[in-house]
Amino acid sequence: MSGAVSIDDLVAWIHAFRDAVQQHKDELTRLDSEIGDADHGSNMARGLDAVVAKLDPAPASAGDLFKTVGMTLVSSVGGASGPLYGTFFLRMGPALSADEVDATTLGAALRAGVEGVVARGKAELGDKTMIDALSPALDAWDAAVADGSDAAGAARAAADAAARGRDATEPLVARKGRASYLGERSAGHLDPGATSATLLIEALRDTLTDAA
Repeated sequence: MSGAVSIDDLVAWIHAFRDAVQQHKDELTRLDSEIGDADHGSNMARGLDAVVAKLDPAPASAGDLFKTVGMTLVSSVGGASGPLYGTFFLRMGPALSADEVDATTLGAALRAGVEGVVARGKAELGDKTMIDALSPALDAWDAAVADGSDAAGAARAAADAAARGRDATEPLVARKGRASYLGERSAGHLDPGATSATLLIEALRDTLTDAA
């Protein structure tokens, strides 16, 4: 299958996401200190360390991989981030039953994950949450695939869109999560969830580009 994404690629993506969160841990915590609990970076770093520890040996299937990732994040990450990111990966798993997947299948799995986050967090585009990065990323992914891109090309388009969505959260007034308690004072700050979600998509871009 041309441009197929293997289980090894998906495992490498999770490792790359962990590395990116570790690298940006202080930034994520700083952003969260401005409008949240000041623990997003440390919580995500701790949770992803726990995830990576469970991926050796690597799971045999994508479904097993994302079940392990999701359950570990739910149990080891505090606050809202654990349940939301955990739900994202738990919803992705059932959509990836083959050993290798193409861009269309992976895009559908990502969309299933984001729909799970929306259902759990009740957030919409413009609420100043991780959805502000993930929703445009998905739309860009689908558009790239429709234009004939493989998974690596779709991931590049998605990462660019996620970064734009993240940056667009700065002037927004938060309508969900702890930041919403600040009202108008939440404007003028990047959303930490949208920032970590952008790292997630950028990690996928980097992994698939390296594998291509």
